[in-house]
Amino acid sequence: MIKKSKKIMATGLISTLTAAYLVGGFAQAKDATPQSTAKEKLEAYIKFTQILNVIEKEYVDETNTTELINKALKGLMTNLDSHSAFMNTKEFKDLNVQTKGEFGGLGISVGMKEGALTVIAPLEGTPAMKAGIKAGDIILKIDNKATIGMTIDEAVKLMRGKPKTDIVLTVVRKHAAKPLKIKITRDIIKIQSVYAKTLEKEKNLLYIYVTSFDQKVVESMKKAIKEHNDTKGIILDLRNNPGGLLDQAVGLVDMFVDHGVIVSQKGRTKLENVEYKATKPHTDTNTPMVVLVNGGSASASEIVSGALQDFNRSIIVGEKTFGKGSVQVVMPIGDNEALKLTVARYYLPSGRTIQAKGVTPDIIVHAGKIPNKEEDSLYLKERDLKKHLEVELAKIDANATKKSIRVDINATDSNSTLSADQNKTVITEDQLYKDAQLKIGVDILKALIITNKGKK
Repeated sequence: MIKKSKKIMATGLISTLTAAYLVGGFAQAKDATPQSTAKEKLEAYIKFTQILNVIEKEYVDETNTTELINKALKGLMTNLDSHSAFMNTKEFKDLNVQTKGEFGGLGISVGMKEGALTVIAPLEGTPAMKAGIKAGDIILKIDNKATIGMTIDEAVKLMRGKPKTDIVLTVVRKHAAKPLKIKITRDIIKIQSVYAKTLEKEKNLLYIYVTSFDQKVVESMKKAIKEHNDTKGIILDLRNNPGGLLDQAVGLVDMFVDHGVIVSQKGRTKLENVEYKATKPHTDTNTPMVVLVNGGSASASEIVSGALQDFNRSIIVGEKTFGKGSVQVVMPIGDNEALKLTVARYYLPSGRTIQAKGVTPDIIVHAGKIPNKEEDSLYLKERDLKKHLEVELAKIDANATKKSIRVDINATDSNSTLSADQNKTVITEDQLYKDAQLKIGVDILKALIITNKGKK
């Protein structure tokens, strides 16, 4: 008997170390197919049984009915869309492990995009990220096996393996002259889903990076905000976040919105037509927010950023998101197997869809660096002009020099005494200027704080 699980996936991405979970790509809507008549159904079942019998009797290698049915189910689900899947015992177990935030492998999320196996995002701190895998990389080969014509399941099985074993991915990267070979050492992946930091020179601004939407996100978010109770503004970084659990995405938005429909889903049956609404208690509707997104932000990340954008609760900064807006539910078959089936599509508060469209930021900022204020030597200053007030400036500069020496020494000593743990909780000025999206996001947040002054 097949029962629907309450575990609803708000993601279309797959970790290379689990089977058939979080599959990315674009599920295109097809023209409605008329219902089969009773006669047509019977004829189809008979045809399937006949073919099954022929294979069992005539195929070159000996097979059994259970094995053939499982293969048929996998092919059936794959041909529905790239998000639906049949999960055997091991794959179903891997799914449950991953949603708890710990699993083995590379720590990479991939999806099928225009028929190519594409990296959606490497997860923070994992072997894939450390090896240099980037969002948007197209995987040509897994070790020596080409991925052309390969299914997601097949790719996942090849990329999984024992911890401390090596794998080589051959990838095509935008602007790279030739394919890159990247060696990655497999490991046990333990995901920390939420990282909270402050800025070196803006201690009252809270930066929160959510790597994926596992079952601990809302709890960790609330804890981070409580620990920084003097926060005047929040940067929520959802870049390269491949998605995760729907209830965590809804819960995160609910922290900042006190009324209205956060996200709705519409499917073929009335049971799948569901609205997830905001609640009023313990809601922060005043603290200014900026959300960072990019092409690696998918599904649950798009629900959060799109909803906050529709409610006019946050400014969205970065690049257009991935565009995955379909709903998968896990339907256990007995105790050890399951189907992951696409049953509906998501719609944002305004009624717009995410599917194949993504979320367009309010302010588009491409990844890159921003020249530091100290790198502006090409600009002329007053002191560079002839006949400036040299004598007076010399007096001022002499006094300023004495003061600045003391300040510089103090600053150097202070930075040198920061422990590794402290550095992990602070974003330095240098780091800020190396991340154009974050730097502009911070500047926008400062403007929001200024314009918010005096409001009741």
